[in-house]
Amino acid sequence: MVIDSKNTADDRQEIGAKKVLLAAPRGYCAGVDRAVIAVEKALDHYGTPVYVRKEIVHNKHVVQSLQARGAVFVDEVDEVPPGAILVFSAHGVSPAVVKAAENRGLQTIDATCPLVTKVHREVQRFAADDYDILLIGHAGHEEVEGTAGEAPAHVQVIDGHAGVDSSQVRDPNKVIWLSQTTLSVDETYETVVELRKKFPTLQDPPSDDICYATQNRQVAIKKVGAASDLVIVVGSANSSNTVRLVEVALEAGAKAAYRVDFATEIKDDWFIGVETVGVSSGASVPEELVDQVLVDLASRGFGDVEIVQTAEEDVQFSLPKELRKDLKAAGHETENKSKR
Repeated sequence: MVIDSKNTADDRQEIGAKKVLLAAPRGYCAGVDRAVIAVEKALDHYGTPVYVRKEIVHNKHVVQSLQARGAVFVDEVDEVPPGAILVFSAHGVSPAVVKAAENRGLQTIDATCPLVTKVHREVQRFAADDYDILLIGHAGHEEVEGTAGEAPAHVQVIDGHAGVDSSQVRDPNKVIWLSQTTLSVDETYETVVELRKKFPTLQDPPSDDICYATQNRQVAIKKVGAASDLVIVVGSANSSNTVRLVEVALEAGAKAAYRVDFATEIKDDWFIGVETVGVSSGASVPEELVDQVLVDLASRGFGDVEIVQTAEEDVQFSLPKELRKDLKAAGHETENKSKR
């Protein structure tokens, strides 16, 4: 949604050069869209409750909306009644979690983002070849836990300088780095440079692990941030890619940058001396939340919205195979393209 200013000529003169730079791409990526639709269709097909391990995606609004429809979010598999439907979140799970679900007789739907699954396959491949795998990411993040769990004897999580300092390898000729998909592109490669100083023969992954959506949103926020007095990024605090957008905006030159879950969190004192506001959103944020921010900004005189487009995205992923199979058997539509 782009809001056209409805101010009079006199109003515009009083407002001056106030404008919004709206980053594009922003918001939902294909992996998030797939995961959210998977839960929605599971609720429609199987009825309530449908259980979800962890947050399906890291966004308060999305989780609350699915809860209102009958989704039940749990931390661990043993909280799910035997035989129930359980959806694995977009962040992925370890083989140990999959096995625990099997032992409990759960009917599982794997909504792991295919780009995260790609990294899991890389871990499996290099662990089978007896490599030491240096996984750059945030310790404790669900994606990192799931990825490292594919081969815990071979994976070391590298979380910042301390992780680089403490890393050790058995054979310097058999060491490779991989990464969490939602990191800052620049920060990741800074860590790789540090690791390569310590391990000169460190190998690169066969393809870039940081997902297309993360990279695209960071490229857009760099351009927006460089031209903005204030940047507002919509997304939740536990969303890694959202937090990175705030950091990237500041690094690009934004005078101030803040993260909000909802437009109601925007504060009046942010706008002192501000003429240009940049806006973006994390990859797990529905567009309606951005629309609410634009409405708030328009009420403050920032009704002139300029879209800053740095890439086009047309990626779509099929629904999880377990869900597709059941929907097909029931004669239901399995198209996962968002109708939002």
